[in-house]
Amino acid sequence: MNQKPKCIMLIDDNADDNFYHERVIRKSHTTDNVIVKHTAMDALEYLKSEKTDSIHPDLIFLDINMPGMNGWEFLEEYNKLEKRFQSRAIVVMLTTSDNPDDKKKAKSSEVASEFRTKPLTPDMLQEIVNKYFNSSVSSDPTEEK
Repeated sequence: MNQKPKCIMLIDDNADDNFYHERVIRKSHTTDNVIVKHTAMDALEYLKSEKTDSIHPDLIFLDINMPGMNGWEFLEEYNKLEKRFQSRAIVVMLTTSDNPDDKKKAKSSEVASEFRTKPLTPDMLQEIVNKYFNSSVSSDPTEEK
């Protein structure tokens, strides 16, 4: 089986992090669709969308520390989504936090699959995609499509 995620969602209030992480994803040829949301609420609204043109993510990179609704609150609400709205995505906590309590909380989460420290690197992305999607992606960040 040689799959790759059809869509990856970035949820982070930091525009610079989103720009860099989207660039890493696009240069790796990991997916054809990248969705960037700057708030957890926007991400939830997108995931609840019934539009036929909405692409639901297979992989979500989620920041913890965001204004309004943080990553932990997002996970609680995501877990409550009706089955028809749940994308059943792999959720990776991607954060600057190296707080042991955050790591422990992520490990005990029913929804979060991984806890990683920013920035997302090509090698980290490849490792995650290989682990959950059995796919080969390029780890050369200079390679162009």
